[in-house]
Amino acid sequence: MHAWVEQQLGCAVVTQAPLGGGCIHQAWRLELADGRRVFAKTNAAAALAMFEAELDGLQQLAHHAPAALVIPEPLAWGVASDRAVLLLSWLQLADLSGAAAESAWFQCGQGLAQLHRSSAGSAPAQGYGAAADNFIGSAPQPNCWRSDWGVFFAECRLAPQLACSASREEPLRGARELLELVPRWLSGHHCEPVLVHGDLWCGNAGLLINGCCTIFDPACFWGDREVDLAMAQLFGGFPKAFFGGYKDAWPLEPGAKGRVAIYNLYHLLNHANLFGGGWRRQAQTSIDQLLLNSC
Repeated sequence: MHAWVEQQLGCAVVTQAPLGGGCIHQAWRLELADGRRVFAKTNAAAALAMFEAELDGLQQLAHHAPAALVIPEPLAWGVASDRAVLLLSWLQLADLSGAAAESAWFQCGQGLAQLHRSSAGSAPAQGYGAAADNFIGSAPQPNCWRSDWGVFFAECRLAPQLACSASREEPLRGARELLELVPRWLSGHHCEPVLVHGDLWCGNAGLLINGCCTIFDPACFWGDREVDLAMAQLFGGFPKAFFGGYKDAWPLEPGAKGRVAIYNLYHLLNHANLFGGGWRRQAQTSIDQLLLNSC
């Protein structure tokens, strides 16, 4: 990989150190001869499509993000020998606490709201979806355009995950009824399409030593901004200040709290299909509760 990096960046790699935290790709910190640091991801050559989808999402986010919300910059990507490689700008994360952390997370929430609002002004005429499919984690994420948000979420988010579960002879109870009801549940929510991160759990965001914040590893599409806020609640990690900052910049629409379980079911289903076990039980419990509440 070193020769390929030197060819791409015009500078030799001095050291390469592994980084933890990822479960799909291998991550590295590269030290270059000119003093720069670079973040590198590697995987089998077949994973290049995942890297290309990621860099497309990063470029879209960077186009709309305010200065205080830093998006990693793609520097180079391709195949080096038998490995797919993605090189990104190095961002130094900070371990802040107390008032400094609260202020930074508040600004992070504001930054996300500003990104959403900025993108709303240039939303595609096709409605909800994206120009190309991408990935949610390591799973394919179809992005066919739909003019109706409820139909999009049922057909392009929940249906593929439920079909995947059924194909493994692990069908989830109530799947057909759920898919019929979701468009109806969301029919009164006339959200405008915005560019969403799409995979905004706490592991894909952080605070920087310069006082700014960053989000990364996106699964972007044009959809309801509430999907990002919903997932930010799913695994914990985002403090109240983050949500306070968002609502300060752009308050949520009425009924947002009631849509959280619908939106997060998508991620529970994806985890169930990727990892099984307790995730499948959580997904089934969520479906059962949604159907019960609709009675």
